[in-house]
Amino acid sequence: MPTALKPGQKDTASPISTPWRGIFSAFCTCLIGIGLARLAYTPLIPAIIEAHWFDASLAAYLGAANLAGYLTGALFGRKIAAHLSTTWTLRLMMLAASAAFFACAFPLDFLWFFFWRFTAGAAGGALMVLAAPTILPHIPIERRGVAGGIIFIGAGTGVVVSGVLVPLLLKIGLQETWVGLGLASLLLTLAGWTGWPRDKITLPLPASHIRVPKAGMLRALYAEYALNAAGWVPHMIFLVAFVARGMGMGVETGAIYWVLFGLGATVGPVFSGYLADRVGFGKALRIAFFLEAMAVALPAFGLGAAALAISSIVVGAFVSGTVSLVLGRITELLPHHPARQKSAWSLATASFALAQAASAYGFSYIFSESGENYELLFLIGSGAMVLALVIDIVTALTFNRMPPHGDADKSDL
Repeated sequence: MPTALKPGQKDTASPISTPWRGIFSAFCTCLIGIGLARLAYTPLIPAIIEAHWFDASLAAYLGAANLAGYLTGALFGRKIAAHLSTTWTLRLMMLAASAAFFACAFPLDFLWFFFWRFTAGAAGGALMVLAAPTILPHIPIERRGVAGGIIFIGAGTGVVVSGVLVPLLLKIGLQETWVGLGLASLLLTLAGWTGWPRDKITLPLPASHIRVPKAGMLRALYAEYALNAAGWVPHMIFLVAFVARGMGMGVETGAIYWVLFGLGATVGPVFSGYLADRVGFGKALRIAFFLEAMAVALPAFGLGAAALAISSIVVGAFVSGTVSLVLGRITELLPHHPARQKSAWSLATASFALAQAASAYGFSYIFSESGENYELLFLIGSGAMVLALVIDIVTALTFNRMPPHGDADKSDL
C-alpha cells in the first residue's frame, strides 16, 4: 500500500511510457465529446430550422437534450468504468458519440433525434469525467498543468473544426453534414484509441494530520461553476441562430462568430493557466467571472460586429478556461488529498451538467414564451455570471477571516 504524501514530498506516481501519446488520446476524447458531440450542434440549428426538420422551439429543446445527456454521463461515467474498465469505457463513449452523428442524419421523428442527441451528450459527460483524471496521475507533476491545458484545448478545437466544416458540408446537404461530422468523429476515435495507461496506479492516501478546507468553500465553488454553466447557455445554444436569424445575417455569418468562439476556446486554458500562475486560482476565477459577465451581455445591446466578435472570443475562452481554473482551484483547496480531488471534480462536473441541462430547458422555454427574444437570454446569462462573482467574493471574505483549514471529512465534499 502506498505511503502518504507529506508536505514537500515529491509525487512518485509512475508516468506512462509515452506521456504525450496519452495526452493526445485525452485531447481526442475532449474534442469528440465536447467540441463535436455537444458544441457542433449550435451552428447546425439554423439549417435544421430552414430545412423544416424541426421548428425553432423544438430545435432548442434538442440542444437541451444533449445537455441532459451530459449530466447523465457525468453522474454514471465512473460507475460504468468500474464495471468495464476505464479504457474500454472511454473507447465505447467515443464510438457512441460517432454513432450519434450518423443516426442524426436520419430525422425519423422527434423522439429518435432526442435519443441520439441525449446519447451524444452522455458520451461527452462520461469522457469529461474520465479522460483527464485517467491520464494526469501518470504525468510527472511538473508537467500536469501543461498537460491539462492541452487536453481541454480539445473542446475549442472541436468548435473551430465544426465552425469551418459545417458551412462547407451544408453546401452539399444537411444530411451529408451529419455524416461528415460522424466520419470526423470516427477518425478521431481511431486516433485516440491507444495511448491509455495499461497499469492502474493507486493514488497515495492523505496523511491523517492534513486537514481539508471548510466545506463551504467547496460548496461555493460548485455553485459558482453551476452558475457559469447557466451563463454560457445563450452562447452555446443560441449564438449562431441569433446572428443568422435574429440579426438576419445568415448561417455562414453565424458560423464565423462560432469559429471566433472556438478560437477563444483554444487559447482559454493557456491564458487562464498563465493568469492563475501569477495571481492564484481563486483570484483568477474572480477575474474570469467579471469578464464573462460583461462579455455574455454584449450581444443584447446591439453594439455591432466588433462587440459581437469580442463577446464570442471572450466567452469561448472562458468556456474552456474556467474548466481548468475550477480543476486547479480544487487542487489548490485539496493539495494533499488526490482521492478527494477526484471526488470533488466529479461533484463539480455533475453540478455543472445539472445546471446547464436545467437552464437549457429554462432558456428554451423563455425563448419560446418571449416571442424568440434573443437579447433577453443574453441578459439573464450575464446575471448568472454576476451572481457567481458575488458568491465568490462573499465566500473569500468570509473564509479569509477563519483558519484556512478545518476538520471537514469526506462527506463535506
